[in-house]
Amino acid sequence: MLVTPFSFAQEVSKLDSGDTAWMLISTVLVLFMTIPGLVLFYGGMVRSKNILSIAMQCFAITGLVTILWFVYGYSLAFSTTGMSEGVINLHSFIGNVDNLFLNQLTRDSLTGTYPETVWIIFQLTFAILAPALIVGAFAERMKFSSMLVFMGVWFTLVYIPIAHMVWGGESALMHSWGVLDFAGGTVVHINSGVAGLVACLMLGKRKGYPSQSMAPHNLPFTLVGTAMLWVGWFGFNAGSAGAANGSAGMAMLVTQMATAAAALSWMFCEWMTHGKPSALGIASGAVAGLVAVTPAAGSCGPAGALVIGLISGIICFFSATTLKHKLGYDDSLDAFGIHGVGGIVGAILTGLFAAPFLGGAGLSDKVTGVFDQVWVQVLSVLLTIAYTAIATFIILFVINKVMGLRVSEESELIGLDLSCHEERAYNF
Repeated sequence: MLVTPFSFAQEVSKLDSGDTAWMLISTVLVLFMTIPGLVLFYGGMVRSKNILSIAMQCFAITGLVTILWFVYGYSLAFSTTGMSEGVINLHSFIGNVDNLFLNQLTRDSLTGTYPETVWIIFQLTFAILAPALIVGAFAERMKFSSMLVFMGVWFTLVYIPIAHMVWGGESALMHSWGVLDFAGGTVVHINSGVAGLVACLMLGKRKGYPSQSMAPHNLPFTLVGTAMLWVGWFGFNAGSAGAANGSAGMAMLVTQMATAAAALSWMFCEWMTHGKPSALGIASGAVAGLVAVTPAAGSCGPAGALVIGLISGIICFFSATTLKHKLGYDDSLDAFGIHGVGGIVGAILTGLFAAPFLGGAGLSDKVTGVFDQVWVQVLSVLLTIAYTAIATFIILFVINKVMGLRVSEESELIGLDLSCHEERAYNF
């Protein structure tokens, strides 16, 4: 049976200082992905009048989700006491409230071979990143107050249930199907990408899009942010092994392979179709590869990662360029085009490249063969898309009716830095 973070946590109960050190480092690396990584990655792509608003949103989400995770998020996502394996009920979709305010946590509590405190904050960093990724889809046009309410409700009603269904133990719905999602292809990337698509459709296009230039104001920021994401992703994927072991080492290797392949495949696609390769393109391709290999990092081999990277770079390139323009939606920073589409590609290909004859570590013990595993992966993708899209639409619809979603046209023209925060990044 493939080891998941949850199953590992249940099987081992002896403290190991090496594993603890690795998980502490991984936790820092994943938090590093959001602040400062995502801040710079997204911040460089918006217009100069909106860079502080992006940074502010990422920082505020980090603070908000941290508090909600402490109060009830961790309990609802991972508390499984009293759940019955093989029985579909409420706890197939959500955990329980036994550990509100972390009331059961002690200094000696263990998750696997490291302190439970480390596991709690490691998973917190995932919970922070997912809603922060959504910001890229509606950048430059949502009210800050509405954004805060949306993220708090979305985290509660969308992120937590999906995280529980995938990682919440044997009785959790998608886990019981045998879904392979090592580090969050469904939980983080499809989830946030689909939510981002719904959000940008409901808010509408930015004023002047696409006739006016919406060009990035600082591509060096974006490249530095991409580099931070790339480095931080080793904590994201290799840290999900839950130990400093061979699984972590392989996850690190396949992450590097897929990322490099996707960066180059996007670059060559752009070179062939547009005449020249761009810095933004190779950065976007790298992120596409990181996203796509995330669910497969614990099950695919290097060759499988290479193929996943090549395919994700090509598909995400056409999604973020051709598809977006043909359909006419304004996904500002390609949150859906990269994270949503890349997550879908990676989640499905995970089922294929987990097969031992293709260099994988093995299929789930709940399926009977490769085609069964791929079908289970497809089902998990479809359920995540449907649940996230419907729930996100309802949340945004209610918020719009109660307090409105979008800033005024004047505020948008001035820029959110000044209109929402009375600050500006540049004094010229």
